[in-house]
Amino acid sequence: MEGVLVPEIWIAVAEKTGIPELRRTTRDEPDYDKLMRGRLEILDRHGLKLSDIQDVIGTLRPLPGGKEFLDELRTLSQVIILSDTFEQFAQPLMRQLNWPTLLCHRLIVENDRIVNYQIRTPEQKQKAVAALKQMNYRVIAAGDSFNDTAMLGEADIGFLFHAPQNVIERFPQFTAFDTYEQLLAAIKAELA
Repeated sequence: MEGVLVPEIWIAVAEKTGIPELRRTTRDEPDYDKLMRGRLEILDRHGLKLSDIQDVIGTLRPLPGGKEFLDELRTLSQVIILSDTFEQFAQPLMRQLNWPTLLCHRLIVENDRIVNYQIRTPEQKQKAVAALKQMNYRVIAAGDSFNDTAMLGEADIGFLFHAPQNVIERFPQFTAFDTYEQLLAAIKAELA
């Protein structure tokens, strides 16, 4: 979701708060637990609350062309967004995207303070794709980060989209696209 349809939430929070360490994303750190533990420590150190992050999220808009891409894609096929974001972050963005199906994680919050996070299951993106394939669905997946590559490998067809060069170089088996038009054309070709 982030970096594909909407801006990176943590980068927006880093820019708003002036805390550069929060700019790290799954494009930089493949170990999601290490990344999140670091984020929680930074939030605690700076006294940032869930409501502070939600205020920033409330200012975000889908990436240019993202909503239109998703709208057109939904006329061709069912779409499920698998994301490592959190329910408490996603709602304002999902509203702007006309409420697509989103499977993601959950924050553990006490008195507006994020104290932990609860993942649905380890490798939830890959497992979700595997489950869909067990139900005889053909899965076409797209993602931009290290944490998407297991999902892309599990899918019948996997594409990188808006991926940084370090991810593209490390995973040359996935065709990389930079525009929604290119990605949509590739998906349409697979659906034909």
